[in-house]
Amino acid sequence: MNKPKMALEKGVPSSSRVLMLLGQLERMNGEAMLSDAEVSRQITSKILHLIQTQEKTRKELTTKGSGGMEVILASLENTRDLQTILNILCILNELLSVGGGRRIGVCVSKGGTGVLLQLLISSSKETPPNEELMMHVHTLLAKIGPKDRKFGVKARLTGALNVTVNLLKQNVNNNKLLLPCLQVLRVYSANSVNAVSLGKSGVVELMFKVIGPYSKKNTSVMKVALDTLGALLKSKMNARRAVERAQVSALLAIYQDWHRNDTRHRHTLIRKSILGCLKNVTNSKLGRKAFIDADGMRILYHTSTECLPVRTLDSLVNTSSLIMRKCFPKNRLPLPTIKSSYQYALPHVPAGGPVAQLYNQPPGVDDVVDESDDNEDMELDTENDTENEEDDKDKAENDDIETDIAKLQPRQTQTRPLDELRVYERFFLELSEDFQGFDLTDSRAGIGVTPAPPLPKPPKPITVPAGGQAPPKGHLEAGLAASRLEKGEPQPPGPLELESIGLSRAPEKLLMGESLSPAAQDHTPQGEAGATPRALEPSDLSGSLSRLALEGGGGGGGSGSGGGSEDGGAEQGVLEVPDTAAMLPLHDPELYIQMAKGTRSVPSYAEVAYPDYCGHLAPSTPEPILERAYGVQRAKIFQDIERLIHPNDILDKVVYDLDLQSCPVIDDGESLKFNSQFESGNLRKAVQVRKFEYDLILNSDINSNHYHQWFYFEVSSMQVGTPYRFNIINCEKANSQFNYGMQVLMYSVQEAIGGRPQWGRTGQDICYYKNHFSRSSIAAGGQKGKSYYTMTFTVTFQHKDDVCYFAYHYPYTYSTLKMHLQKLQEKCGDGVYLREDVLCETLGGNPCPMLTITAMPDSTSPTHLNQLRGRPVVFLTARVHPGETNASWVMKGTLEFLTGSSPLAQSLRACYLFKIIPMLNPDGVINGSHRCSLSGEDLNRQWQSPNLELHPTIYHAKGLLQYLNAIQRAPLVFCDYHGHSRKKNVFMYGCSIKETVWQTNINAPSCELHEDLGYRTLPKLLSQLAPAFSMSSCSFVVERSKEATARVVVWRELGVQRSYTMESTLCGCDQGKYKRDMQGCTFFAQHSENSLEGWLMFRRRQTERRVMRKKEEDRRDKKNR
Repeated sequence: MNKPKMALEKGVPSSSRVLMLLGQLERMNGEAMLSDAEVSRQITSKILHLIQTQEKTRKELTTKGSGGMEVILASLENTRDLQTILNILCILNELLSVGGGRRIGVCVSKGGTGVLLQLLISSSKETPPNEELMMHVHTLLAKIGPKDRKFGVKARLTGALNVTVNLLKQNVNNNKLLLPCLQVLRVYSANSVNAVSLGKSGVVELMFKVIGPYSKKNTSVMKVALDTLGALLKSKMNARRAVERAQVSALLAIYQDWHRNDTRHRHTLIRKSILGCLKNVTNSKLGRKAFIDADGMRILYHTSTECLPVRTLDSLVNTSSLIMRKCFPKNRLPLPTIKSSYQYALPHVPAGGPVAQLYNQPPGVDDVVDESDDNEDMELDTENDTENEEDDKDKAENDDIETDIAKLQPRQTQTRPLDELRVYERFFLELSEDFQGFDLTDSRAGIGVTPAPPLPKPPKPITVPAGGQAPPKGHLEAGLAASRLEKGEPQPPGPLELESIGLSRAPEKLLMGESLSPAAQDHTPQGEAGATPRALEPSDLSGSLSRLALEGGGGGGGSGSGGGSEDGGAEQGVLEVPDTAAMLPLHDPELYIQMAKGTRSVPSYAEVAYPDYCGHLAPSTPEPILERAYGVQRAKIFQDIERLIHPNDILDKVVYDLDLQSCPVIDDGESLKFNSQFESGNLRKAVQVRKFEYDLILNSDINSNHYHQWFYFEVSSMQVGTPYRFNIINCEKANSQFNYGMQVLMYSVQEAIGGRPQWGRTGQDICYYKNHFSRSSIAAGGQKGKSYYTMTFTVTFQHKDDVCYFAYHYPYTYSTLKMHLQKLQEKCGDGVYLREDVLCETLGGNPCPMLTITAMPDSTSPTHLNQLRGRPVVFLTARVHPGETNASWVMKGTLEFLTGSSPLAQSLRACYLFKIIPMLNPDGVINGSHRCSLSGEDLNRQWQSPNLELHPTIYHAKGLLQYLNAIQRAPLVFCDYHGHSRKKNVFMYGCSIKETVWQTNINAPSCELHEDLGYRTLPKLLSQLAPAFSMSSCSFVVERSKEATARVVVWRELGVQRSYTMESTLCGCDQGKYKRDMQGCTFFAQHSENSLEGWLMFRRRQTERRVMRKKEEDRRDKKNR
């Protein structure tokens, strides 16, 4: 061993006494140490004295570059003298007691673990072993063990494990030696193999001899023994052993005793350690059963309830809550099947994938029940959760990032021949139009240009569905009609007609908050067929004004169905509608009804929701993000646990069920009434749990068995001033913005008639957490043990006889889109070229609109026509995911601004040719889906190989882009509008080879990573112009799971460098002027304007750079000449 080097630390003298003593000790190592024991005792005793009295001596021995630690360990390894060994152990103990983990790390790096373990083995061979030596060795091992990653393996291989166990068994009543042995056992048990071995050696049973009821004595021993037992019980084998010996009930009894006697809460850590043992033993199915059998739910519930008033006991309450939630018996959802209540037979089922699995499911299979024996580990839901989920994902290694350079290289591939793509010429009339038939002196000459005929829809084969499936579309209505005739039920009409409700415009002053005079209230238009309309009283709302029923509306009952009688001469209700035309220029209730008549839905909706009919005014003031009160989530969880503890208090009464086709609403006059049978509605079942509490179950997307997030439903028959709790119990995402201030939206019909027709954020005590309803492996993609999540909120209704609507986000229906497009034609600005085409017909038979917006040419001269035809194309799409309604509101703002008369809008039209598909998934929107189309597939995962029959909108949208690429007119920008449910602000996803490679460990030549950084220009401009836009949230990494999305396919296959997904928050912002505010429709319109301004600035910068390059080229040419 080298001589000790001088300490490098400044201020420590090199000729210090301790270094001289260390030098002497080093020279004695070996045979001299064995022969002259007295000298070694004196030297080590002096070193110990110096260390105990001088802090600088400790620094000298452990400073980087000093060999003091090596000399001490070598001396310990070589000496056989007991007193010398004890002196050296005391020296090490003094060194490692202070200085934090750095000094321990030095000891481990110098081989201290091995030296101490060997000393333990050799000392154990003596009979009896020296008690003081064993105490010091175990004390040091307990300190250095946590810092040595291989400590458990070393202890097992050297046999030290058995030495400690045997020593412990012999000294159970010797507290002096018991504590250090337990401390080392705690470290041993952290290794899973060691834990199993210790369990076989009887250590679990031994721990139960050490722990016991409340006592003020030996609390340190009790704490360490509980921690050791908790580590051992992480092993399923040890947990099973504890269950078989009825030790779960023993743990509960011990916990009760400590809870009862520790009135001053001085031993909270011991109580928490007992709960830690229960937490680990209940990770197994046997442990959970033993916990339930031992009345553990009731014990922990009552002890936790008593701890709630004491804030310092939150850790006990949270751990108890976790154990109870984990042990709460797993329940199945109260549904006959997790598949959607609505069925739609596909023209053909794609091979493989979840849809094929759904169709090939054997008859009689219960797809709701959980097939797992083990419960998935539950995360601890505390009241101090931080929003770090996305950050954690970023920090972890992302295995989803694409690492194949060949796939990352954009390549323009023409998968369809140009002759086949020429069918899309009809959507680009402006590129060939000579405008000879236009009067260009008329400022509105380009508005409402005759659209091209829609693309032909491929013929659908008549298919005979398998058992349990609905007949194909076209035969669906016939099958339902035959079924109703057999049962004697009324047959619903074909086309939707609104004839049974009279309409009355409320005076404009009503919108200012003034009430109508009696005379005004009595003034209503005459009804048809000689009927005398009557003004509706407030009490009639739930019966006649809850929604608009279309004639013959057998749409399934519901609260207050029917706005008039079947007899034409009967008395007819008159619906008062606030006159919002001045404030909602694109909304017209009567036009909305006309649009709804032409909308085809799978359930054949016969009703219209009042908010969609009446319209929505934006709130006059910002709505702040909700600050959740402390303890709310915990209180909600405890209320759920009470269901098991007090089962007699639970009503469990079904009040609404879409699976009961003939009568989904069960009205007994004592419960709330629900309805979701209108366009975009989603609520499958409502169960009254307590008098003022309801469990709600959302419907799956059609031809799917999951995607539960979007909801939109109606509630009536409420009591005023009473808090109602609503629990949506089949959510699927692991986290939600509802945990970080987001609120649900509510629309009150009474408020609307009173002059405030608006959606408002509402709900208190909002939480989102994992519940006890199990997801079957069929719904969870083969994963077992998964659970659903609960989104709970409390609402107090303010108006008697009101009808209220609740929604996940601001609804935007397909009929609303059609109404807005027609109104745009009427209110379009001057000089606008606006053409609406039908891209194709959807799977459900609804037309998919497509818009062309640009500026009219100044004249028919070739110069002006070429200028129009040479404008770069900007291709915009939205609403491929139906539940992301904010994408439609952003698109609405985009369309309004582009067709407006502002100078900025005029400049944009003069710069660009906009091709816009405002709704890529009309069928999903209409039928209340969250993510899928009628094919049961996420359309934004079909862009690589879209199917003409199953994904017509994607197939033709891609065809349009391929046609533009084929004629050398690929879009300058492609942007797909989306909504994000787990992030705040607005941001973009793009595609970059470099940024993708930087996130991986792959090596690539610089030539393969060459790319223009222009893909970052537009997001940077938006971050400067739009207060809600967050550049830090943007990502340009290409992931494998996103390779079939629009953004990646358009970038990779069509070579569009600026291919983006623009994500808008469903909640609010945490930056800029919108910080801490939830965002509404006004915000989305403003963001649209800011984004378009960014595109104009982007175009101007491009022009400036082109001019500068041209000048530079001219300068070089001139110089060369």
